[in-house]
Amino acid sequence: MTIFVSNLSFKVTDDQLNDLFSKFGGVNSARVMTDKMTGRSRGFGFVEMPDDAAAQKAIDGLNGTDHDGRPLSVNIARPKKEY
Repeated sequence: MTIFVSNLSFKVTDDQLNDLFSKFGGVNSARVMTDKMTGRSRGFGFVEMPDDAAAQKAIDGLNGTDHDGRPLSVNIARPKKEY
C-alpha cells in the first residue's frame, strides 16, 4: 500500500520518514518529494508498505500527530490522474 504524507517539516529526510513508519511494520520505500530546481523539500512524501494491515495501523497511528512541530496528514495515496 502506498501512503501519502503531507505537512512534513522541510527538514525531514527520506531516512527519517522511513524510521517514522518502520515502527508500524516493514517499509519498502520512503521518499520526501523535492523541488527539481532547488532540491528543497516540498513538504510531502510517499511511503510504500508491503503489509496493508501495518500500513493502516501507521495511518491511524500517525495521522494528526505532531512531528517536528507540525501535525502530519497521513492518508492512502490516490492514483495519479491521467490527463
